[in-house]
Amino acid sequence: MSKAKTFGNVWEALEENPEEAAAMTIRSEIIMAIGERVRSWNTTQARAARRLGITQPRLNDLLQGKINKFSLDALLNLATRAGLKISIDVRSAA
Repeated sequence: MSKAKTFGNVWEALEENPEEAAAMTIRSEIIMAIGERVRSWNTTQARAARRLGITQPRLNDLLQGKINKFSLDALLNLATRAGLKISIDVRSAA
C-alpha cells in the first residue's frame, strides 16, 4: 500500500510547479477578499463595478471566481480600489 501524498492547499495539488501554485494561491486569496468586500457594499453589480473602475461583466467574472481571467497585478489594483490593504508574507519554505 502506498502512502498518500498530501498538499498544503488545492493549488499545490492542481498545478505542476510550485511557482504557479504559489501565484494561484495568492490570486485566489485576493479574489475572495475582493468578493467579500463587494458583497458587503450591498449595492448592485453595476454600481460596484463603477466603484472599482471595471465593467459589470468583468465584476461578475470576479464574483464567480473566474480566477484565470485576472492577473495578479489586476487583482492587486482592484483590491486597492476596494479599500483593501495587501500584505505578502515572505519566508523560507518548509
